[in-house]
Amino acid sequence: MLKATLRSFLAHKGRLVLSALAVILSVAFVAGSLIFSDTVTRTFDRLFASTSADVTVGPKDDELEGQLPTGAVETVPAALAERIAGLDGVADTHVDAAVENITIVDSENESVGPTTGAPTIATNWYITDRSPVELTSGHAPEGPGQALLDADTAKNKDVEIGDTLTVLARPGSFEVEVVGIATFTTTNPGAALVFLDTATAQTELLGDPEAATSISVTAAPGVSDDQLKQRIADELGPRAYEYQTADEQAESAAASLGGFLDVIKYVMLGFAGIATLVGVFLIVNTFSMLIAQRTRELGLLRALGADRRQVRRSVLTEATLLGLVGSTLGLAVGIGMAFGLIELMGVLGMNLSSAEMVIGVGTPIAAYAVGLGVTFVAAYLPARRAAAVSPMAALSDAEIAGVGRPLHLRAVIGGIVGAAGIAALVGCAVSADTGSAASLLGLGVVLTLIATVIAGPLLVRPVIRVLGGAFPALFGSIGRMSQRNALRNPRRTGATAAALMVGIALVAGMSVASASMTKSFDDQIDKTLGADFVVQNQNFMPFPQEVTDRVGDTVGDAGLVVRQRFTPVEVRLPDGERVETTAAAYDSGLDEVANVTYAEGDSAAALADGAIAMDVEFAREHDVTVGSTIPVRFPAGKNAELKVAALTDQDQADGFGTQGGLYFGMETIEKYVPEGQDSALYVNAGSAVGVDDLRANLERTLDEYPQVQVRDQADYKELIRGQIAVLLYLVYALLGLAIVIAVLGVVNTLALSVVERTREIGLLRAIGLARRQLRRMIRLESVVIAVFGAVLGLALGLVWGVCVQQVLALQGMKALAIPWGTVIAVVVGSAFVGVVAALLPALRASRMNVLAAIAHE
Repeated sequence: MLKATLRSFLAHKGRLVLSALAVILSVAFVAGSLIFSDTVTRTFDRLFASTSADVTVGPKDDELEGQLPTGAVETVPAALAERIAGLDGVADTHVDAAVENITIVDSENESVGPTTGAPTIATNWYITDRSPVELTSGHAPEGPGQALLDADTAKNKDVEIGDTLTVLARPGSFEVEVVGIATFTTTNPGAALVFLDTATAQTELLGDPEAATSISVTAAPGVSDDQLKQRIADELGPRAYEYQTADEQAESAAASLGGFLDVIKYVMLGFAGIATLVGVFLIVNTFSMLIAQRTRELGLLRALGADRRQVRRSVLTEATLLGLVGSTLGLAVGIGMAFGLIELMGVLGMNLSSAEMVIGVGTPIAAYAVGLGVTFVAAYLPARRAAAVSPMAALSDAEIAGVGRPLHLRAVIGGIVGAAGIAALVGCAVSADTGSAASLLGLGVVLTLIATVIAGPLLVRPVIRVLGGAFPALFGSIGRMSQRNALRNPRRTGATAAALMVGIALVAGMSVASASMTKSFDDQIDKTLGADFVVQNQNFMPFPQEVTDRVGDTVGDAGLVVRQRFTPVEVRLPDGERVETTAAAYDSGLDEVANVTYAEGDSAAALADGAIAMDVEFAREHDVTVGSTIPVRFPAGKNAELKVAALTDQDQADGFGTQGGLYFGMETIEKYVPEGQDSALYVNAGSAVGVDDLRANLERTLDEYPQVQVRDQADYKELIRGQIAVLLYLVYALLGLAIVIAVLGVVNTLALSVVERTREIGLLRAIGLARRQLRRMIRLESVVIAVFGAVLGLALGLVWGVCVQQVLALQGMKALAIPWGTVIAVVVGSAFVGVVAALLPALRASRMNVLAAIAHE
C-alpha cells in the first residue's frame, strides 16, 4: 500500500501543484512574519543593551496613559548628577537633555525629520563607550548655535556641514549651524538626531538650564547595576525618582517598540490565516475530485484485499507528502519574504542587516505545523469518503462521488449552525453593551460563515439557475451546457465558490463598516465643528506656544482663536470605579467654534475654574450628577477636586480614546499641567478679513512650521477618510490574497473537471463542437461559479457590515452607509476572476485529441 501510495502521489503531482501553492502561501506568511519580528527584536535588543547606561535616574512614572500627549516634558534636577557622582561605586555621571517633541526645518522651511513615523530627537552631545554614534566629520558642538546631525538624515535631506537649521522646540525656535556629522555605529532605528552641547540643550530644549530629562550613571568596576541602583535609591529616596538598570531600560525600550512589531506581525499572521482558511477549501475540493476520479482504482485496491483503514491511510499519506513539500517550499519563500521586509525597512530608514537574520527553532516548527496541519485536516473528510468506496466500484463505471447523494444532512446541520449564528448577530444588533455586542458579533460571524459553507451546495441549484438564466438566450446550447455543468455537482461548485466567498464577505463587511464610519464622522464634523479653520499638527501632536502666538497675531482682534489641549487623567467616580482617559481643555469661546449639545448646564459653567463636563451617558453609568465632586489625578501626581458643572449629549463617537467626553477650561489645565502645549486651534475669521483671505494669511504665517496644517471642514473630513482608508487598504490586500488562492481553486476545479469529462468533451467535439465554443463553455461555467461565490460573499458580508455598524453605533457612530459602488465592482470583478481562472483549463480542453478523448476511461 505504501508503494502504491507513493506511485499515486507521483502520478498526480501535476494536479496537486495548485493545492501546494495554497500551503506554500500559508506557511510563507507565518514563517516570514516570525523571522522578521525575531530579527528586529534581536537587533533592537542588542542596540538597547549596548547603549543603555548602567543605571538611569529619571522622573517618577505616574502610570497615566492618555492616548494624546500633553506636550510637557518631565524633568529631574540636573544637580542630581553631582550628588550621585559622590556615591561609592559610581565611576561617572552624565546629564541627559533629550526631547522628541520638536521639528527641524532647513533654510527652505522643509522638514528635515523622517516621514516614516519615526521620531525626531534632539539631545545633548557626550561620548561614552556606549554611545550609538561617533563623530565622523566636523567637530562637536561647542556652544549656542552649533549642532551635529546624524549621517543618515544628512544624506537623505541633503544637509551639509555649514548649513543652517531651525529647531522648533517647546520653549521656542532657535537656529543652529551644522558643524559636524555623527554616524550610527549600531542599528539606526530610523530616527533623525540632532546633537547640541549640554548647556544649550537644557536651555533651548527644556527651557531650564538647571533641568535634565534623566541622569545616566556608570558603575565602577566590581559594582553590579543592581547594587548601584540600590545605593542611588537609598541616597535620593526610593519613591522620589524612577531608577532603572541597563537591563530594565533595555526591556522598557523593547516593550515600547513591541507595539510597532506586533502590528507588522499580526498583519502578516492575518494574511497567513486568510491563506490557510481559503487553502483548506482548495485542498478539500482537490482531494474530493481526485478520489472521485479514482473510484475504480480504489475499488480495485479494496477488491485485492485492502481494508478501509489502509485506503484512508493511503489518502492521508498523500496529504502528508503534499504538506511536507508545501511546508518546505513555504519556509523557503518565507525566508525570502523576511529578507524583502528587512530590505524594505532599510528603504524606510530602519537599517537592519539581512546577514543577522534570525531563524529561531520555533519558526520551522510553526511552518511545518501549519503546512502539515492544513493538508491533514483538509484531506481527512475526503480520506473517509475514499475508505467508503465499495470493492464493487471496480466492476462499474467510475462515477462522480457525491453527485446523487442527498443533501438532507447538510441542510439540517447548516440550518442549526445558521440559526445559532443569526441569533448571535441579532443579539449583537440589540445589545446595549459594547463588549457583549462585539463578542456576539465575533460568534455570529464565525457561525454564519460555517453555516454558509455547509449549506452552500443547497443554494447552488436555485442561485445558479438565476445567475445563469440568461446564458441559453445569449449563448444558445453552449450557455445551457455551461449552466448545467455548474449545476452537475453542487458539492464541488459550493466548495469552489466558498474560497472566493470568504474574501468577498470580509471585504464587503469591512467596506460597510468603513463607509459607515466615514459617514458618521462626516455627519459629526458637520454637526459639531463650527470653526472656519482648524490649525493642527499633522500627526495630532502638540505644537510650540509660538505657533499659537503667530496664529493669534494673524487672526487679529476681530477674529477668534480657541485653544485645545489634552491631558491624561484618572477620575475616581461615585460608584467606586477608577477610569483612566484623556481629557480636553478649551478657551471660553468654545460655543463660537463648536456646536455642543448639553443635557444639563452650558459651556460657561463647564469651562469655569474648578469645573468639569462629561458625557451624560457616562455620568449615568457611574452615578454622576451635576454638582457631584470628582477627584481627578493629573500627570506628575497632581490631584484636584473638580465639580461636574455640565453634562453633554453629543450623540457622537468618543474619538481618540477620550472615554467619558471629559473637558474643562484652559485655566484648569494650566494650573495642573503648566508645561502643556496646544494640540489644536479653532479659528474664526473676523469682519475685516474674508475666510479665503484668512486661510491664505494663515498658510503664509505657518509656512515656517511644516508640521502644522490649516484645515477647513472639507480638509478635516478628508483627513478622517484617509485614516479609515488605511484599514480598508489592508482589507483589500487580504481580499487580493484570498482571490489569488480562490483563482487557484477555480483553476484546479476546472482542470480536474476537464480531466474527469475527457470522454464527454471528445464526444462533443466529435459531433461538431468547435474549439472556440468549447473554450467559451468552460469560461461561462467558471464565471457563473465565481459570481455565485461573490453573491454569497456579498450577502454574508453586508449582514456582517450592518452588525459591525450596530457595534460602532454604541460608540456614537450611528450612520449606516452601504458602498454600492464597491458592491457592483465586486460582482464585475468576480466575473473577471472567473474568466481569468478558466483560461488555462479551457485552452487545455480545446487542445485534446478527439479520438484519444473518446477512448479515454
